[in-house]
Amino acid sequence: MLDRVSDLIREVAQTVVLPRFQRLAADEVHQKSPGDMVTIADQESERALTRGLTALLPGSVVVGEEAVAADPSVRDRIGAGGAVWIVDPVDGTNNFAAGLTPFCVMVALVRDGVTTASWILDVVEDRLTLAEAGSGAFRDGVRLKTRADAPVAGDLHGVISRKYFPDDFRDQVDAHADQLGGYTNGRHCAGYEYPAIATDRQQFAMFWRILPWDHAPGTLIVRESGGVARHLDGAEYLPTNQRRGLLVAANEEIWQTVHGTLFPDGSPTIED
Repeated sequence: MLDRVSDLIREVAQTVVLPRFQRLAADEVHQKSPGDMVTIADQESERALTRGLTALLPGSVVVGEEAVAADPSVRDRIGAGGAVWIVDPVDGTNNFAAGLTPFCVMVALVRDGVTTASWILDVVEDRLTLAEAGSGAFRDGVRLKTRADAPVAGDLHGVISRKYFPDDFRDQVDAHADQLGGYTNGRHCAGYEYPAIATDRQQFAMFWRILPWDHAPGTLIVRESGGVARHLDGAEYLPTNQRRGLLVAANEEIWQTVHGTLFPDGSPTIED
């Protein structure tokens, strides 16, 4: 199954997504909401992946980003039991629409609400990162292991994706973030940020908006590499959970250090 899904993702990326890169016509790009783009490549990629994935696993259903945009009730399928494919047909759409990288195709297989396998393909680089629950994470066939040491806060670098932070939460984070070694707002592509933790290009990432197609694939990859992915109150991430705020780190000690640095008074109170 891992190889067959990998082949399908690569085929869709090469035949549907990549040919549109830097070749989109004006009428092939639209705004779903302010600042949130969708292109013809997103739509065609999701249709092709939906056909292919359900053929590979008869009886399964697909929860795709664009299907949920058209009908929000589709998201409820994730918690309904059985086998569910979560699909991000083009992750990093705003980059893609602007003719920039990175952008990825991402898929996760969820069984009874738990992510059991995931795939992230960097389309331009043609680099595939995948994971299977209990069997590890791999990039282009090479097993991934996150770093196991415990650097001090000043030696940690990562992402604080501030775009969707409420003002009061942003102020709280900004008051302490300079104690970390360094951070950026990210590359606007979760499919880049998660493998970057697994390969030690960065040690942590914090997100506010938690959409399953953005986070189900990457959290499994990080966990199977030795890292952790938890909400800010310490609860483990699940694709059925819609609560805001997620901190991902290369290991338990780094998670605790980043969390303790940003929130020295304890976990912040976050209203749903």
